[in-house]
Amino acid sequence: MINWKVILNIAKTHLVTKLKSTITASLGVTFGIGAYITLVSFMTGLNNMLDDLVLNQTPHIHLYNEIEPSIAQPIELHEEFENALNVVHSIKPKKSQQKIHNALPILNYLKQNENVKGATPQIRAQIFYISGSIELGGNLTGIDIMEEVRLSNIQDYIIKGSPEALKNNDSGILLGAGLAKKMSLDVGDRVQVSTVKGDIFPLKIVGIYQSGIADIDNVLSYANIKTVQRIQGVAQNFITDINIKLHDIAIAQSMALSLEKQFKVKATDINEANAQFETGSDIRNLITYAVSITLLIVAGFGIYNILNMLIYEKMKDIAILKATGFSGADVQLIFMSQAMIIGAIGGILGLLIGFGLSRLIDNVAFETEALPTITTYPINYNPLYYIIGITFALLSTFVAGYLPSNKARRIDPVRIIRGT
Repeated sequence: MINWKVILNIAKTHLVTKLKSTITASLGVTFGIGAYITLVSFMTGLNNMLDDLVLNQTPHIHLYNEIEPSIAQPIELHEEFENALNVVHSIKPKKSQQKIHNALPILNYLKQNENVKGATPQIRAQIFYISGSIELGGNLTGIDIMEEVRLSNIQDYIIKGSPEALKNNDSGILLGAGLAKKMSLDVGDRVQVSTVKGDIFPLKIVGIYQSGIADIDNVLSYANIKTVQRIQGVAQNFITDINIKLHDIAIAQSMALSLEKQFKVKATDINEANAQFETGSDIRNLITYAVSITLLIVAGFGIYNILNMLIYEKMKDIAILKATGFSGADVQLIFMSQAMIIGAIGGILGLLIGFGLSRLIDNVAFETEALPTITTYPINYNPLYYIIGITFALLSTFVAGYLPSNKARRIDPVRIIRGT
């Protein structure tokens, strides 16, 4: 029967008498785990921030009418050329209506679908922003602002004003930050918008919107749906886009295909709309985890080398232990216990140091006009990373301790005592 009390006492004595080696081995684990926690928390936090910047502003499914050329050309409808090979050059796209047919019934259908978290209508209009002698081309999007607040984080990008201010003003506009800067406008000022037909409408700026993407902020503004419908001179059922948020983003692709066939509209899912961004995000995550694993492996090799040297220094102690009746298994357990103690102490200290450095980074000021909602560097405090850290610390010290201790188990005490 194993006497754990004796084995742990001997292990503790070895660790205390060789305090310098013990501290060095523990620090190897500590800095390896600490660096891992700091790096993975910061990098995944940064990746999540970039993902949110793009994906939170993208619906899971976007319904609209696509401009595309006619599939069947007039020549193919002529009986004489019905079975012939017809080649038509310079095909022009057909004129299709901007509005979604039966948009309101489609919205009601979607809101009753159990997979749909919410569906919001939009109307997009090409306009000119006029302020004094300045005239800038851009887009004005009519939205249901309170539904957008519920389904997305649009309120986080309103740097001045509020969503309620837009809701309560039928002649209000959330002006893009780039436009506001170019035209020297602010909340409370008025800006005139002109349609492509030349009709001019004055709107009051109730807020400034900054998405963090300059190309958007320089052209895009938001108003109430009824406001844009009035500017366009269209009926209340005139809707050009429907944005859908799902409870489960994984079904976006299959549901988009189904809705496209069902309602005869173009349906783009979030993965299709952000394919290039998703690829970049996956590569960043791959690099993050590769570097993190490398740090842990390097720390594991350091622990192995230190424990290996420790056993060679303890050769005579091992011989004495075996000569006094300790079995090879007992000797192995003594050195395995030392390794696990080093792993536990170093791992816990590494988690504390990693958490401390993460908190320090989290409080460092990070201000940029491109990201108005971010004030400090992003950190991801996912508990899973801490569980992985302490697990690897114990696992690596177990492996690092097992290999040298297995050698100690097979040591012949007679040869050591004789010095041969």
